[in-house]
Amino acid sequence: MASPLPLLYLCVAVVHLAGARDATPTEEHTPTARGLQGRLPDAGQPSPALEDWEEASEWTSWFNVDHPGGDGDFESLAAIRFYYGPVRVCSRPLALEARTTDWALPAAIGERVHANPERGFWCLNREQPRGRRCSNYHVRFRCPLEVAWGAWGAWGLCSKSCGLGRRLRRRTCQSSSGDTCPGSPQEAQKCVRSRCPGCSSDTCWCPNHILSGSVVTPSGRPLPGARVSLRTRPGTIATSGTQGTFRVPGVCAGSKANVSAQLNGFSAGTAQAHANSSNSATVTIILEELGKPYLVKHPESRVREAGQNVTFCCKASGTPMPKKYSWFHNGSILGRQRGSGPHLELQGLREEQAGEYHCKAWNEAGTVRSRAAHLTVLAPGQPACDPRPQEHLIKLPDDCGQPGGGPTYLDVGLCADTRCPGPVGSGPRCGDAGSRCCSVLRLESRDIRCSGYVLPVKVVAECGCRKCLPRRGLVRGRVVAADSGEPLRFARILLGRAPIGFTSYQGDFTIEVPPATERLVVTFVDPNGEFVDSVRVLPFDPRGAGVYHEIRALRKAAAVLLDAERGGEIPLGGTEEAPALGELVLPPATFHHPDGRPYTGPVEARVTFVDPRDLASAAAAPSDLRFLDSAGELAPLRTYGMFAVDLRAPGSPEQLHVARANVRVDADHVRMPGHAEALALWSLDPETGLWEEEGAEQGGGGFRREQAARVRREERAFLVGALTVRERRLFNLDVPERRRCFVKVRAYGTDRFAPAEQVQGVVVTLLNLEPAPGFTANPRAWGRFDSVVTGPNGACVPAFCDAERPDAYTAFVTATLGGEELEAAPSRPPATATTVGVAQPYLERLGYQRTDHEDPALKRTGFRLNLARPRAGRESEAHGPVYPWRRLRDCEDAPVTDSHFRFSRVEADKYEYDVVPFHEGAPASWTGDLLAWWPNPQEFRACFLKVRLQGPQEYMVRSHNAGGTHEATRGRLYGLRDTRSVRHPERPGASAACVEFKCGGMLFDQRQVDRTLVTVTPQGSCRRVAVNTLLQDYLARHPPLAPADDPAAFAMLAPLDALGHNYGIYTVTDQSPRLAKEIAIGRCFDGSSDGFSREMKADAGTAVTFQCREPPARPSLFQRLLENPASALGDIRREMGQASRSSRATQTQAGDTGPLGPGQ
Repeated sequence: MASPLPLLYLCVAVVHLAGARDATPTEEHTPTARGLQGRLPDAGQPSPALEDWEEASEWTSWFNVDHPGGDGDFESLAAIRFYYGPVRVCSRPLALEARTTDWALPAAIGERVHANPERGFWCLNREQPRGRRCSNYHVRFRCPLEVAWGAWGAWGLCSKSCGLGRRLRRRTCQSSSGDTCPGSPQEAQKCVRSRCPGCSSDTCWCPNHILSGSVVTPSGRPLPGARVSLRTRPGTIATSGTQGTFRVPGVCAGSKANVSAQLNGFSAGTAQAHANSSNSATVTIILEELGKPYLVKHPESRVREAGQNVTFCCKASGTPMPKKYSWFHNGSILGRQRGSGPHLELQGLREEQAGEYHCKAWNEAGTVRSRAAHLTVLAPGQPACDPRPQEHLIKLPDDCGQPGGGPTYLDVGLCADTRCPGPVGSGPRCGDAGSRCCSVLRLESRDIRCSGYVLPVKVVAECGCRKCLPRRGLVRGRVVAADSGEPLRFARILLGRAPIGFTSYQGDFTIEVPPATERLVVTFVDPNGEFVDSVRVLPFDPRGAGVYHEIRALRKAAAVLLDAERGGEIPLGGTEEAPALGELVLPPATFHHPDGRPYTGPVEARVTFVDPRDLASAAAAPSDLRFLDSAGELAPLRTYGMFAVDLRAPGSPEQLHVARANVRVDADHVRMPGHAEALALWSLDPETGLWEEEGAEQGGGGFRREQAARVRREERAFLVGALTVRERRLFNLDVPERRRCFVKVRAYGTDRFAPAEQVQGVVVTLLNLEPAPGFTANPRAWGRFDSVVTGPNGACVPAFCDAERPDAYTAFVTATLGGEELEAAPSRPPATATTVGVAQPYLERLGYQRTDHEDPALKRTGFRLNLARPRAGRESEAHGPVYPWRRLRDCEDAPVTDSHFRFSRVEADKYEYDVVPFHEGAPASWTGDLLAWWPNPQEFRACFLKVRLQGPQEYMVRSHNAGGTHEATRGRLYGLRDTRSVRHPERPGASAACVEFKCGGMLFDQRQVDRTLVTVTPQGSCRRVAVNTLLQDYLARHPPLAPADDPAAFAMLAPLDALGHNYGIYTVTDQSPRLAKEIAIGRCFDGSSDGFSREMKADAGTAVTFQCREPPARPSLFQRLLENPASALGDIRREMGQASRSSRATQTQAGDTGPLGPGQ
């Protein structure tokens, strides 16, 4: 088989050239743009300000998919959607802006370019002045936020060829944000044709005519036992046979009769018969398997003033499409006159209408409940945003505090993360396109006196309502094989069932979370078919912070060759040490093609089992073990094992189906009371990520106990269940579990666990383990798992718990941030409330133990505990860290002083200081200022420089970042970064540090670039001995040069280009600042431009090298007193005098600059 890569490259080339290579030189710039007052945006002109747009809209990120080789530079919209995914650019962009990678406008450098917001941008070398070629451009697009209906389409054909009928016309909802438009997308109108001769289409009777039909699934599989009827004739007129066919005599061939079919477990279907001769007609009726409803849009929280209007929107999908909706206010159902459809409109709001609203949607398969949206109704004159900022402490550099004291913090202020009322008089709509948020209105400058220098800082002085910054949830990660760690290259990525892109050569992926998403269900499909389709429900941060996940793909089991006429048995799990949990029985002569044709011949069967007796298997388990209960709420399952079934004819890509298969489970593995009766077979819906019980229609249902059989000379009983192997291939042996709780977990930047150093975006995973030895349990290692992302107030992780027996349920908890494992609070010496964060005596009842509790050599990246449910009337257990299931709100709102479990970052030896404060876990805290470290709140560019240090120890390295070439910021500080070097594992005399610096580029006003003046200085006695040759050459070719007269430091004007590992520079651009930094650090550690490592490779990809030596040892005070008493006493007096002066200066500084205090 030929490699698919040449074909892929050919396709990419075609995408690049589409609509650009055939362009004529007469088409210039942007021909159309909508919504701008007074002028049309041009690719060669600066971008208009956000407020200049009449239509609610926003700019996308910058895209660059081509380089100016060959015929020129082509940034076609089709290619951008191919590389970045279809959701990154809206369907109808309003405008396009292009700049060179040096941030110059085309008009400023005299280049002739072409731009069209619906086709893209292109620059042709042949059109440039003599001797010039096109520059390298990147582009961005302006996309609308407002949702609106498009124009009505033309009326369709009449539904009847004679008599009274109807015709339809349709319109589409134009929304880049995914919001729905109020109203119906279609409109009907009566139409009258000529009078029908003799009889109606459904009642006409022709004795010698025959209607032949079939009932099938969308894939063509025949459906026997379907009940067939005509619209106007009561009762069943036929039943489909074993091949799904039926015959009805007397139906006129030319009547175009509407024929319906019904079958349990399937939605009803109707089709129109068509004549195939003068006295016969045929019809094919397609029935879709019933699918439980699921939410594609949840109602969103709103803030309104009394008297204003509000619209909540809820949209569900399923088979059939849900049409019945109900709305609830604070748990009470609202009357149909207020809310009976997908939209709830409330007019003339009153204060008592504030509270929580949710919807429910129904179809024939079940019901689903939305998440709750909170409505805040402000009284007249009540401010939505407190102008006084909240407390937000940042840590100052160590040399800005009191000598010998702990770390010093400064309150820089933070505006509350709240919404403001929408615009007055806005019409009914699902999204608040003009929504406003509580944001910074005014900053004040302060000076902090430190040891030998003055540190500038800007603090929040006033908050107010401003236009909200867009919040885009972003998920990045890597897909690797669970057994070998090799990347899953070019795997297809599906969001639900829609393809959105591919993983990279290194297995990396980026997914922008669609608006109003509640569950992000993603499937990774191996193009080579070696791995099971990985269906994951990925936690994300709805506030806009990025989250990193590592996905472990499960390699398919070895093929077992069967004969379709004989069938066979395939074990589920099992090793030399542990017997199989059960077996899958494939009966003889039950194999068939997807279209229902019987299959005879050899079968390659691969049954891949996820064994819960192996703790490591949890990392590769699919989905998140949830299902919809009868009330439409998400409920957890407890697994006894999952398995994926792959049945094919040798050498064929087509999957085979099995009409009725059996699963036999060894009853010895199901010991917990009630579990044998509750055990059921479930299949996974890859679109929703939810498990659905296999019903009688699929050949499934509950398990029955089989007579004891002799296995390996032992008598064993088996539990037997049935299923149908069809389109769904992932199955689960599960028991619903009702004893549920939440566990409160927080993550911190250091092991001091200071409240001001909480870290957001940390993925906390709780693995429900089996009970302690001696408790009546099953021989499993784990039962289920859950992951949650920390927010500004930590995370509440679901778990099973028990109030009677503390050890009935146990759990293992870990936390990761961008691939970095965080450390849990220590449990030795004996755990205390101060270190763990949980008050006694509840802590002792929970039995907290860190992973190194028994063996100090083990990693410290997790802890184990008993999930003891809090008991009523016990004050010590009323405030966490374990909360009953119905007290989720108490868990989410718990203050930091309440009990909780703790993790801290291992990489604590680093420090970040920004003159303009910004909370990376909350992108909405960004403030537009020329001194802002991140100039663009929608796209974050992280830059790191790799420094090699030759010396016997690890060293702190500081980067000082100030304005370099911009006239408004030249010499003014942007921020400081301190990083401790990490030793090379195989070179004891070498270490390296990945030091962040402020990237060169546009400042927030997007008018002029600044090449940051970066000065890198290691601590101690270090001397610069080497600079990367390529980096040195690049800086020489891009003047001006930074001063290089200090041999103890390295200075440069930050490059505007993303150079790469060959220069020792690592640059990553992302929509999340944290993800951009984590990925850049991983590449810097690895010393490559596309790798990732947590092990420092000090010799790879370095920018500058320093030689460091140990300072000479100073004699002890006792030795100095013996050798020279007068000199030693003089030194002591001088040191005491310096300490006294520093203390007075610090006290004066604290009075001048506001609330400074020691760290807790």
